[in-house]
Amino acid sequence: MADDKEKEGKELEVAELHRKIKEAFEVFDHEANDAVDVREIGTIVRSLGCCPSEGELHELIAEVEEEEPTGYIRYEKFLPVMTNILLEKRFRPIPEDTLLQAFEVLDPAKRGYLSKEELIKYMTEEGEPFSQEEMEEMLSAAIHPESNSIYYKDYLTMMVVDEN
Repeated sequence: MADDKEKEGKELEVAELHRKIKEAFEVFDHEANDAVDVREIGTIVRSLGCCPSEGELHELIAEVEEEEPTGYIRYEKFLPVMTNILLEKRFRPIPEDTLLQAFEVLDPAKRGYLSKEELIKYMTEEGEPFSQEEMEEMLSAAIHPESNSIYYKDYLTMMVVDEN
């Protein structure tokens, strides 16, 4: 009996995930032909609460792309892969306290902010560097217009994904 309840719960969870994936996919399916431009996949995946790195995103695209790439991703190939990602809770966002610790490492004087120049340096010269477009997007959201600085505690509350 417990197995039936568990199975039923899993089926409901999968049905709910399928609904969410379909809704997110349809936003970008402009031709209503169950296909989206490959360049939209990152936006779709992120709208579902996942935060893959660029490398992970490229691996995901390779997994759902046709044998002969067409520039489009078909829903029928995307759905099972995305369902598994969500069930396995892959590409989860980094917790707020971890992000705060990272910012604090970059701010040894514990000022509570980084200058625009410092932020650009760290985000474009370290680790997996931001593209020009990503950097501009972050600056427009993160930099306080009057001080030209990022007050990272304020920025984190804006960034954090609500898990519910």
